[in-house]
Amino acid sequence: MSDDGRRHEDGAEELLRRALLDASDAAAVSLAIGDLPLSEVVTVIFHGRRDLGTIQTYVTRGRHGAGATVSARDLMRVPCDLDLGDAADREQAQELYVEQAAALREALVGADTVLDVWREPLGEVAGGTVTVERSVELEVPLPAHRLLPVALVAPERQLVVAPVCGARALSEGRPPLGIACAQQDLARIYPLPDDPERCLDEFLELAAGHARELAARLAHQEASVARFLELSGDDPPPLH
Repeated sequence: MSDDGRRHEDGAEELLRRALLDASDAAAVSLAIGDLPLSEVVTVIFHGRRDLGTIQTYVTRGRHGAGATVSARDLMRVPCDLDLGDAADREQAQELYVEQAAALREALVGADTVLDVWREPLGEVAGGTVTVERSVELEVPLPAHRLLPVALVAPERQLVVAPVCGARALSEGRPPLGIACAQQDLARIYPLPDDPERCLDEFLELAAGHARELAARLAHQEASVARFLELSGDDPPPLH
């Protein structure tokens, strides 16, 4: 691991440790969500510190209650944060928390359910095994923020399908959601309610076109180098 990676992990661990030790300046609240068809169980952790000025949202695999220790490498940052600034008192803050946490829970349950619907169509078009990757890290970059530490992977197609979201404070309601289809150098986001078969057919068509363009570009570059090498065997042509 690089020094930057170690500093990031140490910093995240320190934030969580101080949240437990100094309740006056920091707090962490967890919300477990179970019975998910693909993720099974995840825990949402809302972490707020006075010096950060935000209540940040993290999602981790499994069920973690009060007092549990979660490693920083197991936390996935989701940019859908609580906003309790409009609460006039503790009672209103509690009402806002319940409302906003419920909106996030609804988004997580909905996205996991939709991703499960994609599994069968993905297996049909991929022509091979589809695995469920329950991990914070993915080998393929996505064009938007991940919502859950889960993805569908079709190894033979080198294709990853995962739920994503847009950054939005939970006070503004349910965050914008989508399903991302991604290969190493190509990605596209589809609306959550869209038909998986249509989306996959479109993406694979785009991928085939992208592959043809890449092959043509490489062939052109190779031809250019070959012509240059031909010139290098003789005296260079004179410049006029």
